[in-house]
Amino acid sequence: QVQLAESGGGTVEAGGSLRLSCATSGLTFSTYNMGWFRQAPGKERRLVAVIGRNPPNTYYADSVKGRFTISRDNAENTVYLQMNSLKPDDTAVYYCAASQWLVQDKDLYDYWGQGTQVTVSS
Repeated sequence: QVQLAESGGGTVEAGGSLRLSCATSGLTFSTYNMGWFRQAPGKERRLVAVIGRNPPNTYYADSVKGRFTISRDNAENTVYLQMNSLKPDDTAVYYCAASQWLVQDKDLYDYWGQGTQVTVSS
């Protein structure tokens, strides 16, 4: 059974940092492209960042470029999202997801975690 489990969310003041982790099991992690998405209340789930297989390519939404960094550890079957200079607009539930394709379209992701809440106070 495939499982993705996010952790590291919480409440932080604007300008602060958080590091999200997504531990996976039940899939051959190194063969999957991994994405982080976020969904704010009343809004669609949107891509934040994607990282490809080894060697990894990365893509970032314009809204997080220069502030967020996605990385992966294939030995640990884990993907990370380092979030710096956080803003109130970054408040959302953050989800990790796995896809056989290096894509931005959330409908092409095969597996999803349950999400972790990130709240940035002003």
